[in-house]
Amino acid sequence: MADRKLRIATCSLAGCFGCHMSLLDIDERILELAQHITFDRTPLNDVKKIGPCDVGIVEGGVCNAENVHVLKAFRRNCRILVAVGACALTGGVPAMRNNVDLWDCFQEVYQYGGGIEDGQVPNDPELPLPFDKVHPVHEVVRVDLSLPGCPPPADLFWKVLTDLVAGRTPTFDRTLVHYD
Repeated sequence: MADRKLRIATCSLAGCFGCHMSLLDIDERILELAQHITFDRTPLNDVKKIGPCDVGIVEGGVCNAENVHVLKAFRRNCRILVAVGACALTGGVPAMRNNVDLWDCFQEVYQYGGGIEDGQVPNDPELPLPFDKVHPVHEVVRVDLSLPGCPPPADLFWKVLTDLVAGRTPTFDRTLVHYD
């Protein structure tokens, strides 16, 4: 593995956070990676600032204006951007609402849904502007590498990250890809 540590950062948009959990599922191998990688802006260290990094890992689709802002800032700071999981690659489960009118969706959730006390659709300037459709990451920014799966398994993360650390172009056997 390379002598210089790679800076790795992660970002989560509209998704379930399952891809991050799968990354953490590399278990004790993360200690080996830590000898060759500086983890920056990940769930491991709760850093919120977007700074320069060698590899950025993004999960989730793009469903609102804040997602676009965060994603574009993340892309500017990542030498290599890796989109991981079905949500980042295709919009995934969040994109299931793409066939439903956004206002109808809000009414179903807030006005007709159980447990909503006043039945009002939230309208606060602090809430990000929702889009009519959920978009995959590549429709907003350039993506250098895609890891399919829902989520991509830990062994796939391991293979790609160790290839990057070794200075190799990541390759992987498609048998590593699955959708749970």
